[in-house]
Amino acid sequence: MSSSAPNLRPPYARHVTVSEDSISVDLVDGRTVTAPLAWYPRLSHANPAERDNWRLIGQGEGIHWPDLDEDVAVEDLLAGIPSGESQASLESWLQERNKTS
Repeated sequence: MSSSAPNLRPPYARHVTVSEDSISVDLVDGRTVTAPLAWYPRLSHANPAERDNWRLIGQGEGIHWPDLDEDVAVEDLLAGIPSGESQASLESWLQERNKTS
């Protein structure tokens, strides 16, 4: 019996929704992936307008929030990998954010 490796393609996002407690990403293959917003501290600290200001990057392999300088890879969402940002980096970002508000 002969078998061949499946034709695997990276998952691509087509739409993103961020609520008060989760991020949901609709994929082009019909799946929806949802993760806790707590996994992404910058998104957790964002206001609704900042959360809604996203764009797809890499043909949908990732999502970028320019107001927050946040990127989320679809592959990481599928693997259950939360943000890798250090506490020190987040604290620095929050301090800068508070200066401009």
